[in-house]
Amino acid sequence: MNLKEKSLAVSELYKELDAEMQAFIGQSGLGCLPGCGFCCSKPTVQASILEFLPFAFHIVEQGKGEEALLRLEEAGSTKPCILYKSFSEDGESGFCSAYAQRGLICRVFGASARKNKQGQREIITCKKIKTQKADAFQVAQQAVQEGSLEVSSSSGAYSYLYGIDFELAAKTFPVNEALRLAVEHVLTYRYYSGSEEAAPESSF
Repeated sequence: MNLKEKSLAVSELYKELDAEMQAFIGQSGLGCLPGCGFCCSKPTVQASILEFLPFAFHIVEQGKGEEALLRLEEAGSTKPCILYKSFSEDGESGFCSAYAQRGLICRVFGASARKNKQGQREIITCKKIKTQKADAFQVAQQAVQEGSLEVSSSSGAYSYLYGIDFELAAKTFPVNEALRLAVEHVLTYRYYSGSEEAAPESSF
């Protein structure tokens, strides 16, 4: 697969995951708290290049690739994801400005499960949801362990990414670095494939 085909394969995975996760959230009530950006505000979030290829193609095809690179270089790896827009002083309330193109790490957290040391499936979520939706969390956790509530496997999703391109999926970086590298990969791919960046539609 070329880089564009790999991006499309990632997007297909996201479509399937989104459907599974919406079903899980609808049954469990464990969606993220409205306006919460607690996780997004952490610069320590790690991501791979591959999971952000859909974002990179989207932004480059809009003619905003170079602008995105400048912003990512300015932000560096010690600041929160540049796609996260905070509207609170503590930075913990906000929204994603590229929600449809968000990475895999942004999708699986809160609406997927993994196996613990005892081999039992446990829901991956944050302290805020466990605290503020404690009853719903306990009910959902028990249902997942009993097998009566379906939830996506985080390891399964990452295994699928590895199958698309192990090198681009296996190594992780601070989120802004992953975004920058994804955009650079797409710009290079389009340059050598003869595709020129489109004229900017609006400011990034």
